[in-house]
Amino acid sequence: MTRTRLEAGDFPAEVLTLFDQYIHGIIDRRGFLDGAAKFTAAGMSASMFLDALSPEYAWAAEVPEDDPRVAREYVEYPSPQGSGTMRGYMARPTGVDGPWPSVLVIHENRGLNPYIEDVVRRFGAAGFLALGPDALTPLGGYPGTDDEGRTMQRQLDRGTMTEDFMAGARFLVDHPESTGRVGAVGFCFGGGMVGTLAVRMSDLGAGVIFYGSQPDPEDVPSIQAPLLINYAGLDERVNAGWPEFQAALEEHEKTYTMHMYPDVNHGFHNDTTPRYDEAAARLAQERTIAFFREHLG
Repeated sequence: MTRTRLEAGDFPAEVLTLFDQYIHGIIDRRGFLDGAAKFTAAGMSASMFLDALSPEYAWAAEVPEDDPRVAREYVEYPSPQGSGTMRGYMARPTGVDGPWPSVLVIHENRGLNPYIEDVVRRFGAAGFLALGPDALTPLGGYPGTDDEGRTMQRQLDRGTMTEDFMAGARFLVDHPESTGRVGAVGFCFGGGMVGTLAVRMSDLGAGVIFYGSQPDPEDVPSIQAPLLINYAGLDERVNAGWPEFQAALEEHEKTYTMHMYPDVNHGFHNDTTPRYDEAAARLAQERTIAFFREHLG
């Protein structure tokens, strides 16, 4: 049974901060419950807060699996410098012949869950060949719940995951249905990974960062791809790194656009949780698609 959708405004701001700390490993489950217990006067227990803030994947169906606009499949690709063989979810447009410009979709810190698969289909419906790798492939893949996925992803080496995502981009460059022009978009952990790929890959066509940690300013000179950066106005944790990153981008004359979406929370694009903000998410998605069309063709 699908639960009732709540909005961020239904929760005390302090509880949303605790939830952000919990899902990013800053505090554990007990730390969240103990902290949230101070705000039960809002009419919910600490465990009810946690349940209400956790994903409801029945909500993530902007482009359903049977949508006739897209063809989709699970694919494997080689990652010789990473985990060997990786698995991902691919979507392509129907009704029009390729090749198409390509988009690598990088998930949050919990593997290739239904929300990210839906995002992959959204890019397929928008006219791109889209691939969402699952960083959890070496451990058997996304396990079905985000809590388990986060635990599994913490077991993986970030350097190895970086190689696996870079291999995914190379797979798209060489794919017979791709024009060879590849962009990358990522969310939270994935947003930070887009920054890493922009540093590491001189031929990345474009990068879109959603509320992800910033690259080291010393690495900014290596960035060649134009960047679109989407930040949440209430996301103090991630936004703290922006001034230094911006200064480095300006100093080295890099091409970037940053949008700060006011009064929304980290994760505002993820439509499976109450932190979702429909207006900001739709605007950011429209900007992202327009940005990729401009820079990838």
